[in-house]
Amino acid sequence: MHRLLLLFILLLPLSLSAQLGSRADSLIIAHADWKIDSLDGFVLKQKHFSARNCLGSNQNICILEIPADSPRRLAFTFEQQRTPTSLQAAHSDALAAVNGSFFDMKLHNPICYLRIDGNELGVNTPQASDSVHRKYYQYGSVALRHGRPHFLVPDSARLYERLWPDSNIMTAGPMLIRDGSLIPMRNDRTFVTDRHNRTAIAIRPDGTVLLVTVDGRTRQSQGLSLHDFQLLLRYLGCCDALNLDGGGSTTMYVRGKPNAGIVNRPSDNFRFDFKGERSVSNCIIIK
Repeated sequence: MHRLLLLFILLLPLSLSAQLGSRADSLIIAHADWKIDSLDGFVLKQKHFSARNCLGSNQNICILEIPADSPRRLAFTFEQQRTPTSLQAAHSDALAAVNGSFFDMKLHNPICYLRIDGNELGVNTPQASDSVHRKYYQYGSVALRHGRPHFLVPDSARLYERLWPDSNIMTAGPMLIRDGSLIPMRNDRTFVTDRHNRTAIAIRPDGTVLLVTVDGRTRQSQGLSLHDFQLLLRYLGCCDALNLDGGGSTTMYVRGKPNAGIVNRPSDNFRFDFKGERSVSNCIIIK
């Protein structure tokens, strides 16, 4: 039966075949037997998709969901010396956390705009030949207002965020979904087209906030292109979604869980285990 279905799809016009594939992926994700932990004001969902049946490859996906009526709030953390997500969360007495935005591996500083409690801690680093305009991964921002995310899309000016009055702003990018529409992705960058670990912050129309990680760079979880990451977030019902730092930085922490609270499989050791956490500059935490 499966062979007949595969042959049927291969014989279809490409556009119709892609649509069927998208529907199949959507159903697989929607009807998966997610491992669900109801925690104090938020929910942890986990699923390891094997047999290459999720967006064409093996995937390990973790989701933190904060309902609109939850008393839990988000905050940003930053440390001068790069520190693992789990330790930044512990230093802030956080219930959970994911890694935040991009940073310089050697200098430790953020390379995207970061403002915490009114203090500017990082600005968008310039192109080597263009100090005026921002880089591709700096075209999306999230502001926290009373601990809830509000998504902002800056223009090309590198320091545009300084015009915003919000006390807490994190820039990353690109925006993946805005007002329910997928944002067109560039096709000339491996950052976009190759499979990598991914992290995102997103929201549903009902106000539910999602922090999402997808592991990568191992046989058990190969990661996603940004296009496929968009599709995953759309299948999860998100109307706005911002791509955060990924790759070896991708980490999800939940206080009290085994493995020092690491619930995904960080890949900085290139193994499918819980020991590959990378030190990062900043995080998004649940308080």
